[in-house]
Amino acid sequence: MKIQPLADRVLIEPTAAEEVTMGGIIIPDSAKEKPLKGKVLAVGGGTKDEEMVLKPGDEVLYGKYAGTEIEFEGTKYLMMRQADVLAVIK
Repeated sequence: MKIQPLADRVLIEPTAAEEVTMGGIIIPDSAKEKPLKGKVLAVGGGTKDEEMVLKPGDEVLYGKYAGTEIEFEGTKYLMMRQADVLAVIK
């Protein structure tokens, strides 16, 4: 991975939103619900006050408005603080 988060930040690849069509109606991307889960790709080293508990490969749930969307080499990622992650999916 060419992006390395710093401090208590994590890089997440959101799970693709499921595409549902009803009766031939196509829903534009801007109206689709953002996915609320994804896979951790890279993590920072933590801070002196907060130990990094997430690790690459973890599947996580996060808040609807959490993180900053980043596009790198044509792929969209989310960069957020570890505290914005709500849960790890086991």
